[in-house]
Amino acid sequence: MTRTTVLGALAGLLAIANPAQSADLPVAPEPVDYVRVCDAYGSRFYYIPGTETCLRVGGRVRTEFRFRNFGDSPNAWGERDTDGYQWRSRGYLYLDARTATEFGTLRAFIEAYITATNDNNSAATLDKGYIQWGGLLAGRAGSNFDFFTGYSYNAQIESYSDRKLNQMAYTFAFGNGFNATMAVEDQAGRATAVGLNGGTQGYGGTRMPDFVGALGIKQGWGQAQVMGALHQVYPNATVNGVAGGSEDDLGWAIGGGVKIKIPGLTNGGSVALQGVYTDGASGYGSTGWNSRITDSVVSGSGTNTTKTWNVFGGVSLGLTQTLKANIEGGYHNVDGGTSAYDFTQWDASANLVWEPVSGFIMGPELQYRNVDFSRSSGLSDTNELYGTFRLQRTF
Repeated sequence: MTRTTVLGALAGLLAIANPAQSADLPVAPEPVDYVRVCDAYGSRFYYIPGTETCLRVGGRVRTEFRFRNFGDSPNAWGERDTDGYQWRSRGYLYLDARTATEFGTLRAFIEAYITATNDNNSAATLDKGYIQWGGLLAGRAGSNFDFFTGYSYNAQIESYSDRKLNQMAYTFAFGNGFNATMAVEDQAGRATAVGLNGGTQGYGGTRMPDFVGALGIKQGWGQAQVMGALHQVYPNATVNGVAGGSEDDLGWAIGGGVKIKIPGLTNGGSVALQGVYTDGASGYGSTGWNSRITDSVVSGSGTNTTKTWNVFGGVSLGLTQTLKANIEGGYHNVDGGTSAYDFTQWDASANLVWEPVSGFIMGPELQYRNVDFSRSSGLSDTNELYGTFRLQRTF
């Protein structure tokens, strides 16, 4: 009998004689797959441990130096009680959870951010938060009316409509890139104001959501959409004892837009054009209005809805693999119910964006806005200039 055999036999006898010590010996754990990659929905998704739900976590940090209006006086630089510049930083969090079901993908999405402007911190803002199941979407998301939402930063003013609001929508996909959407959306997110005897009357309580419909197509050449909306105008009955509108009006908006890809550019490009007409639903024309805008005006002759014409668009050009130029603008004509509320508005924005590393961009932006008020308003026309320099990292 060899020495090895003897030693092995002795060890076995000791284990039998003292089973408690044998059981106390450490046992190597079995390997556990803590993170499984989920490639069903694109890159960077992984399975939440113990579930069949795929999650993607992302974020964004943005900081920008803003030169406030430095156009014709009166402006932000000519008034001592107004900030001539703003330094703004913002942090975003994105959460995207998806689960396969027999009725289609069940998705929950969150986009939230916190902003600090000149050292004034804001509370967290829920920009988007919705549930999506097949063609159904419920929660806070971009309006189904909005199509072209800009190429440039539009850091301080904007010409188009880009509104996030509570909604419930269903999208029908017909194949070959065609789709149709029907939605009910929060009316308060589109309410502008109601004019009263030269002042602002404001809205009464919400009574009816907005109804929005859109038909769209998306193919290799680009995309296009036609859309419409119904919007209840529900003014306060009185303001400071002055009688206002006692009944509501039904406002509406209709529009269409197209975005066409530009072939042959190093880093891609496209051109977009959109037109929108509103009657008693001015918020659908733009979210960058001058504060004078109303949905209707109450005067001695009764309640008259505000009508607007809005045309806007832009061009995006990929100059090199890392450099892109964007320019856009719009024209808005407002018939404010009474001549004192009439005005026209021009907007223009241009920027240059450098992306030296994927997901990291920086560059300057210059914006201009002209507002030409009617003579009967008694207001002075404005020529406004804004400048912004932004750095942004998305991960």
